[in-house]
Amino acid sequence: MKRLKLKASPPLRRLKMTDFEPKIVGYLCNWCSYAGADLTGVSRIQYPANLRIIRVMCSGRVDPSMPLGLLLQGADGVMITGCHIGDCHYITGNLYAKRKFKLLQKLVEKAGMNPDRVMLEWVSASEGQKFADIVSSFIENIKKIGPNNIEKDSELTLNLRSAKLTAEEYRIRAFVGKEEKLVTEGNVYGESIPEEEFDSIMNEALDKEFTRNKIRLMLSEKPQSVKDISAKTNIDPKKILEHIVVLRQRGWIDLDEIIDRTPIYRTLEVV
Repeated sequence: MKRLKLKASPPLRRLKMTDFEPKIVGYLCNWCSYAGADLTGVSRIQYPANLRIIRVMCSGRVDPSMPLGLLLQGADGVMITGCHIGDCHYITGNLYAKRKFKLLQKLVEKAGMNPDRVMLEWVSASEGQKFADIVSSFIENIKKIGPNNIEKDSELTLNLRSAKLTAEEYRIRAFVGKEEKLVTEGNVYGESIPEEEFDSIMNEALDKEFTRNKIRLMLSEKPQSVKDISAKTNIDPKKILEHIVVLRQRGWIDLDEIIDRTPIYRTLEVV
């Protein structure tokens, strides 16, 4: 009697980078890029199904904290599309989108992520093929970057939360809101500020607010000393103390207790 020869089971296939299907979210302006995406469908132009669309009235309404929130929720990439410069339905909405996107990229990079995970492009209502090409290209780029490992990286989560809080700060929002007018038209005295000078001021403000918000979040986990925070952030204790003073003046943190002559600080709010 012949014995049946059983074929060995094929080895389990390891997940390759090419098998990674990114989760992409796109903010599309109602008047141009959303209409362009609609034309793509009507014309039966195909593009990857990875994109999830959020329709907004204007690209200028996309606050930097919104894409940062999506990255915190695990999105692998976020794209923003709007009308071409000069064709905005609200005249200057896309100019504000351009300024906000510059801030968004800086915050994504400051959080420790590749700034190419976010993208800004202009698409008109008649550019269905261009929309499909942009989506396809962006998805391929995200595949090269790799998946968003936010769930496995506690430090990245802390940094992204700090970046989101920074984007929501009134001081930073005011900077972005006034930038276009100050650079192009000038202040009340007619004095315009060079874009490079404005960027320098903005970067300094971003650095300070990002660090302060990171301290707030760290103290919300548990009360800590200046020395503890300095060791975890690799920032000079004197700088940390300066931030602590500002945070106390704002009423966001306060002294919790003193242990062996060492002040321990805590947050006064839930962040």
